[in-house]
Amino acid sequence: MNRVWAAGTLLVLLVILVVVAWQSIPWHRPPAPRPDQLAALDQLPADQVARGRAFHAELRPGSYGAMLLTLIVALVIGLTPLGAGLVTQAGRPFGGHWLAQAILGGFAVVLVSEVVTLPLAAWRHTIVVRYGISTQSWGAWTVDLLKSFAVGAVIGGLALAGFYTVTHFAPRWWWAIGAAGAAGLVVLLSFVLPVVVEPVFNKFTPMADGPLRTELMELAARDGVPVKDVLVADASRRTRAVNAYVSGLGPTRRIVVYDTMLTEAEPAEVVSVAAHELGHAKDGDVLTGTILGALGTAAAVIVLFLLGSWQWLLSRAGVDTISEPRAIGLLLALVTLAGLIAGPAQAFVSRRIEARADEHALVLTGDPATFEAMQRRLGTLNLSDPDPPAWEHLMFASHPSTVERMAAARAYARGER
Repeated sequence: MNRVWAAGTLLVLLVILVVVAWQSIPWHRPPAPRPDQLAALDQLPADQVARGRAFHAELRPGSYGAMLLTLIVALVIGLTPLGAGLVTQAGRPFGGHWLAQAILGGFAVVLVSEVVTLPLAAWRHTIVVRYGISTQSWGAWTVDLLKSFAVGAVIGGLALAGFYTVTHFAPRWWWAIGAAGAAGLVVLLSFVLPVVVEPVFNKFTPMADGPLRTELMELAARDGVPVKDVLVADASRRTRAVNAYVSGLGPTRRIVVYDTMLTEAEPAEVVSVAAHELGHAKDGDVLTGTILGALGTAAAVIVLFLLGSWQWLLSRAGVDTISEPRAIGLLLALVTLAGLIAGPAQAFVSRRIEARADEHALVLTGDPATFEAMQRRLGTLNLSDPDPPAWEHLMFASHPSTVERMAAARAYARGER
């Protein structure tokens, strides 16, 4: 009966997930005719196009190699007794206590994956430095890496401690409590990350009073998007790439502009980027992503519960139940595999949302020429491949390509919708 309740709840969550996605995701995208894309490509400096393509060609082996290696490590740890053994050893200094196994065992399992893929991350750093995108020394890069791992360890440790506390004290109904808790954690992190985690990696200072700040705040007001402040991130200590974004929900929402953008882009282009980001806030994209993430995470917890009776999986992992800390490796394997399978669908949805935000920027500013100039500048400074291979774009791209965005601006200028 417990499994029936779980299956029924899963079905309800999936139905809600589909309904929310159907209502909130922009399935229609603004026109970006291929002839306009090719015309835009021809007008880009040939040497910059070649350099961007060469840059991505050098990154590709390491990126896909890391993806494959992460999957292999996760499967080896999760589908053999190795994962259970790591967790057992990690908890041994504390007498094998289940909470020690949950926290320290999770740390040990993730650490193995991080260490194995570390050489590929270092290889990537050498490439981005050589092409002039990164401004970080090896020391600064290492500090950022350690910060990232520390933040992940804290969040992951709290999540694992909470999850296994529930499975320990509510062994029959942990799927229900765990699903609700996981959904709540996703919502909480949407509010907390911008104000707690982002400052760990960058220093944010209020933009100085002046015409640009005034224009950005007026733009937000005209768009009907409440914004607490306009901040400048010290991105130049890490990269030469340019960017801007709107961060946070409700009272934590703020416009963030990279300091590199202030030095490399025209003020009108900064406004165009901000208009795009305001589109995300106006259409509730962060809120939609939070809701979809909460529903998906809750559903995933129930799927884990239902998979817990699959004896083949448990035998391969060398555990008795999926709800014990020694099964952390198995959880990692399942989550990694699910993430890779869901990746192309998530990329598709992201591209549609980004295309809608582009359209919002065009409507809000009424300046397609500046929007196109801004996309040209972003692509050049960030060393984008302006027209990447179709298969790669389809599988992994979270944004429309540079030429797609330029073509969309041209189509908008002609009145095409």
